[in-house]
Amino acid sequence: MRHGAGDRGSVTAEFAAALPAVLVVLACCLGAVQVVGQQVRITDAAADVARLLARGDSAGPAAGLLAAAGPGTSLAEERQGEFVCARLSAPSAFAPFAAAGLSLGARSCALASDLEGAGP
Repeated sequence: MRHGAGDRGSVTAEFAAALPAVLVVLACCLGAVQVVGQQVRITDAAADVARLLARGDSAGPAAGLLAAAGPGTSLAEERQGEFVCARLSAPSAFAPFAAAGLSLGARSCALASDLEGAGP
């Protein structure tokens, strides 16, 4: 089957038109994977910080955990009865999602230890 002279190069033109859309979808998928990884790091850091605070440690040792969770991560400490809770929040590390206002957060609580009343 022969194609007419007018069809010559149409596959190349269609590929050139579709390529940017494919690249945008791929970039968004890779960015979503990056954001999920960041969410896991923030969740892990929130649990670790809550345990540190529940033991009575100051927020100083938690600074390293916050840095590991990602740049711009902030900590809010909450006390709820016998529990100490750590709420972490951070802007998305993937710039296009951050520009859209996506921020991530995690909250974890730990039972506060009462070291003063502990026996021998």
